[in-house]
Amino acid sequence: MEHNSTQLDPRYTGPVWTLLILAPFIAEVLSGSTRLSFLFVLIPEVMVWGVGALLCRELTRRWRAGGTSLLLLGLALSIAEEFVIQQTSLAPLPWPGANSGYGRLWGVNWLYFLFMLGFESVWVVMVPVQVVELFFPQRSRQPWLRARSLVATCVVFCLGSFIAWYSWTQQALPKKLHVPPYHPPVLTIVIGVMAIVLLIALAYALRNFGLSGRDSLRAPLHSGITGLVAAVFGGAWFLLISLVFVPRPGIPLWMPMAGGVAWALIAFVIFLRWSASNHWSSMHRWATAFGAALACMAVPYLSIAGWSLSDLIAEIIFDVLALVGFIMLGRAIRERLCKSSDSAVFS
Repeated sequence: MEHNSTQLDPRYTGPVWTLLILAPFIAEVLSGSTRLSFLFVLIPEVMVWGVGALLCRELTRRWRAGGTSLLLLGLALSIAEEFVIQQTSLAPLPWPGANSGYGRLWGVNWLYFLFMLGFESVWVVMVPVQVVELFFPQRSRQPWLRARSLVATCVVFCLGSFIAWYSWTQQALPKKLHVPPYHPPVLTIVIGVMAIVLLIALAYALRNFGLSGRDSLRAPLHSGITGLVAAVFGGAWFLLISLVFVPRPGIPLWMPMAGGVAWALIAFVIFLRWSASNHWSSMHRWATAFGAALACMAVPYLSIAGWSLSDLIAEIIFDVLALVGFIMLGRAIRERLCKSSDSAVFS
């Protein structure tokens, strides 16, 4: 009987489904953006964020590229969400209490868009991919999809994008938030699509840039430091979105914009240099992902005043499960590293 190549290789079923679930769970559930009272939206989120993260990871591995390419693909996914799919960076911000005029220029919510570029590329793509590859170390360097499975995955992503677009722009805005549908200028969407294509091309062109383990001279860095730095950089990033909900920020727009871009570049350079060392281990990757996840988990507790009791309890339970999962993963990684060092000593 002819083998059906559209099916997943059984060896990669676990990693694929883990990433599909983990990407929206980390970004949406742990951040409090998706709460228990509307947890049903996880279905389209899996189809967009989960599948999108999977596609970014798949291209990176097929190109034998590193973290820089994965980050650029994550930025492309973010622009797709903000300019094409849900268009939240283009339409006036609809949430109660949001200062929709602050940061809005030329039909773009620039401060919100800058925040989302970092949030969606890091917490939707970078962190979940790191975590899943640490869960499945034997499959971490291989592509997980066959050719036809890759095509089917793209179809699911397009379908999920349409569902997300329709649910938000045609249903949630007019019926839940009582905001009339917004129709962005076609030129703005075209510019967004061009930016997506450019970022994908750049990710391919820089596939050999910033690969890990190429610097043998730098001294090893304690993994705890990398985790702490990731938490600090990640936590500070959420200050950008907080300014959107300040009635009168009193800060010229150029200051948080320039500060946010500089903050992101500094973080990129630091972790690029650290990960270039051949001492950069799985423990460092775990600590970095854990630190970023902690920053994301802390955010909801700054704005829980309007939450229902069930939403708050569910958020605490989700956070506890995430903490336990990270701790168990860290112990497993440490045991693997100890076993590998013991094997090296006795070989």
